[in-house]
Amino acid sequence: MLAKDAEARFQALDAFLIEHQGLWRPRPFTHQHLPWETEHPELARWLRQRSLDDAETSHNQPHDLPAPAPFPQLAATARQLSAVDKLSTQPLAPAHRRLNVDVPGRKWQQIEAFGAALTFTDTPQHWLDWCAGKGHLGRRLLQPGQRLTCLEYDPALIAAGQALSDHHHLPVTHTLQDVMANVAISPEHTPVALHACGDLHVRLLQLASAAGCKQLAVAPCCYNRIGDERYQALSAVGRASALQLSVDDLGLPLSETVTAGARVRQQRDVSMARRLGFDHLQRQLRGCDDYLPTPSLPASWLGKPFAEYCQALATLKGLSTGEQDWDALEAHGWQRLAQVRNLELVRGLFRRPLEMWLVLDRALFLKEAGYMVEIGTFCEPALTPRNLMVLAERD
Repeated sequence: MLAKDAEARFQALDAFLIEHQGLWRPRPFTHQHLPWETEHPELARWLRQRSLDDAETSHNQPHDLPAPAPFPQLAATARQLSAVDKLSTQPLAPAHRRLNVDVPGRKWQQIEAFGAALTFTDTPQHWLDWCAGKGHLGRRLLQPGQRLTCLEYDPALIAAGQALSDHHHLPVTHTLQDVMANVAISPEHTPVALHACGDLHVRLLQLASAAGCKQLAVAPCCYNRIGDERYQALSAVGRASALQLSVDDLGLPLSETVTAGARVRQQRDVSMARRLGFDHLQRQLRGCDDYLPTPSLPASWLGKPFAEYCQALATLKGLSTGEQDWDALEAHGWQRLAQVRNLELVRGLFRRPLEMWLVLDRALFLKEAGYMVEIGTFCEPALTPRNLMVLAERD
């Protein structure tokens, strides 16, 4: 999608998200009964009777679910408004021998796909790898005659990255840098960021456009990693929107889990079922039908017997459990988990529309700064759900 088409798409997404915010804002995990269930009782009943395995099967493709109205109509609109082409690619020069050592396979594939989509009109002279980690992306892009600067906040990653660059005899400068502080960016830089989080990639867009960088490329990630309580739109059209997004709202696009392994999913399910069992208990103990936020817990807590888990969590929240039917409470937690995961499929329809809204806000900001902008995917979602990329060039 080109920037000239972005504003119309943004306005359509904006209207869709505002009209249906009653469906995607409330989180089934924190609500015993969702506000929209009264309006759509048949859909709610249909989803609540499905199993946890049913929910897992539908998680990545909720649009294909044969659910009652208005689910199919919402799915069709969400799919249409989220549609975007794959970016054109060009073959990357072969990588230096053993350059991918120390890079997990999936991450290396993402780097390869990101690099192949960098079809800039002019050949970059000085790459700037933003929030570079060890600099794997920048080293893969670096070609003879080019320079590379890697900016990173973690001294250990800087040291490891410099050692790798020196080992491969590459002209790379690894610089210790808090990118949220003053950063020296010059017009000769071509900044690239693969999955820099929230404020970090927003900062890059602001600084690079102000510095007059001729071209840049960003694959955004973790939109909820922001310092403010609410999202601050970047573009004029974004700032004019009535859509106000909380940090919780910004986490919705990140709720897709196509890359998690079986052990991680099992651990996640046990943790969620236990929290939901405790949630049922705390409502009874407090005589209050409201969700009680609980702190993040170490994974070792999942090894405790369920009764001990609940008693320890209750102590943290200043509650006394007394004698309980722990087996029934634990079973209730798993039953609620199945319902929660199936009800979340409604929110799942809005994951990509909200992400597109956020990415288009970034693209329109760059367009207002004088860039020609292209938005598309650089890889399949199975490789990473965060597969949207913004390419920007100035004449």
